Amino acid sequence: MRANPLVPALLAAAALAAAAATSEAPGSTTAGEAARTPPSHPGAPPLAGPAVIHPDERHFRNLRQLTRGGENAEGYWGPDGRQIVYQRRNGAEGLDCDQEFVLDVETGKSRRVSDGRGRTTCGYFYDRGRRVLYATTGLAAAACPPPPDLSKGYTWPMYEGYDIVSQSLDGSGFRRLTDTPGYDAEATLSPDGKTVVFTSVRDGDLEIYTMATDGSNVRRLTHEPGYDGGPFFSHDGKRIVYRRDAYPDESSLARYRELLARHLYRPGVLEIWVMDADGGNKRQVTRLGAASFAPYFHPDDHRIIFASNHPEPRGRNFDLYLVDDDGTGLERVTTEPTFDGFPMFSPDGKRLVFASNRGGTTPGETNLFLVDWVE
Repeated sequence: MRANPLVPALLAAAALAAAAATSEAPGSTTAGEAARTPPSHPGAPPLAGPAVIHPDERHFRNLRQLTRGGENAEGYWGPDGRQIVYQRRNGAEGLDCDQEFVLDVETGKSRRVSDGRGRTTCGYFYDRGRRVLYATTGLAAAACPPPPDLSKGYTWPMYEGYDIVSQSLDGSGFRRLTDTPGYDAEATLSPDGKTVVFTSVRDGDLEIYTMATDGSNVRRLTHEPGYDGGPFFSHDGKRIVYRRDAYPDESSLARYRELLARHLYRPGVLEIWVMDADGGNKRQVTRLGAASFAPYFHPDDHRIIFASNHPEPRGRNFDLYLVDDDGTGLERVTTEPTFDGFPMFSPDGKRLVFASNRGGTTPGETNLFLVDWVE
């Protein structure tokens, strides 16, 4: 992602859509940030389709809606395929800030696992599904952090209070894993359960790092100017897929750095990249000139599924795509006219969970859906 940590309104999903549509330079976000449509965006938002599998979605069978109402995103599987951790916000329930929830796939029941303080994002299971890690601003302040000032243009807040923590599912054993100034978030886990990969601004730029599950042995993997984030390991643990932006000239890079110094980010073009687990052999996969984000390896570890507003990079419609890791074989997976994003295959590779606006009854409603995957 992944998608983020961005504006306090709709999910990262909506955030990416609205943001990309108003970006001024090639150049989005961490996986789970919320955002509202900027006032300057022309035209009405597209209408959500019904909560069904659309005719061209040939890889999907047996669609099941897992959540209802509010903004639900970044649904990530537990190692046994029985639980999904996700973030939820719903003002109608008094849940004004994103919080982490765990859903039992069999029963469909959810329970909150974060403590309600601050804003959370990017939950992920570890310790064989007995613990979760996520980013929270709750250690800096118990209240919801304020939205950014949009008077100087549409930006995402990179809340400097975000730190990565972990806890047992019952809330016990709370541990702080990062304690550096600025943004730390977007954490996921290696298949062997020993290494956390995450995004941090600790060295002055948004870069990807790894650390042990106790927060020790931090190692920086990316060094290129711009926002590198949303990392996930391949199933064999040998590679990492991520998304990054780039700046074509010094003036655009200077604008990026100026905003980042104020803990802000203005999203633009994102492309999908892969690298070795140690940070070597970085290679660009997509060249779509769009906001492509939330990449995850297909079970064969040679294809990548991701979300993008290709082929209309200034549009609000995000769909899921598959691409070979050499950049060939691009295939559109979903055809929902609003938003599909944050895809993740189940541990056995037979099912896919993703976030979507389909079936929404109010503007911005984003829910988690589950499908059987068909090749």
